[in-house]
Amino acid sequence: MMKRYLSVPVLSLATALLAASQFGCANSQNTNTSTNANMAMAQATPDKAAIETEIARIEKDWPRIIKEHDAATVRRIEADDAILIYPDGTIGGKEQDVKDIESGALTADSWEVSEIKVNVLDNDSAVASGRNTVKGGKYKMPDGKIQNISGDYRWLDTYVRRNGQWQMVAGASIPTAKSAAPSPKASPATSPAIKASPAMKATPAAKASPAAKGSPAMKPPSPTPAKAKTP
Repeated sequence: MMKRYLSVPVLSLATALLAASQFGCANSQNTNTSTNANMAMAQATPDKAAIETEIARIEKDWPRIIKEHDAATVRRIEADDAILIYPDGTIGGKEQDVKDIESGALTADSWEVSEIKVNVLDNDSAVASGRNTVKGGKYKMPDGKIQNISGDYRWLDTYVRRNGQWQMVAGASIPTAKSAAPSPKASPATSPAIKASPAMKATPAAKASPAAKGSPAMKPPSPTPAKAKTP
């Protein structure tokens, strides 16, 4: 009888231990599944095609931005803290680009943006490069003088996505070897004329000049004062 009564608690204990073991395994599996799912989401592969298309669209829009004096678009696609390096080596930013575009200081008979290449780093950052060929490009300097910003330029722009909007945070542009020596900076060295996009474009500060790129940053370096950078 004693054996019989002892067997009952022993069996109950064994059953409890087995259940606890299975419960623990289940929890472990659930935890691993959850962790793997989170890692998969964090490492989601960026939609490179979509990002490349959007960045290229921004860069190709610089000739229109310059022609229509569309400062509103410049305010949207260039970050407030953007750093732009112009062909003459001076540094500028969004404020100068907006001013040059809005005032119509940058003009060109022909502004061609080509050889655009976008390198997607992750879901929220990318680097774009390209070429701007500007013909009949002019930049009106603060003193009223007109600077010739025609030429061929190479540019490089860095983008980040903030609150769902792609913005240029850095850009630089330089005149190609076959381009004439940089004229005095007419100001937006990176202005649209110099580049098709904000950074390398002919943006007021960083571009070689509107002629060289669709955006201010690409403005060609010029002998004039830093603010007189060409697009």
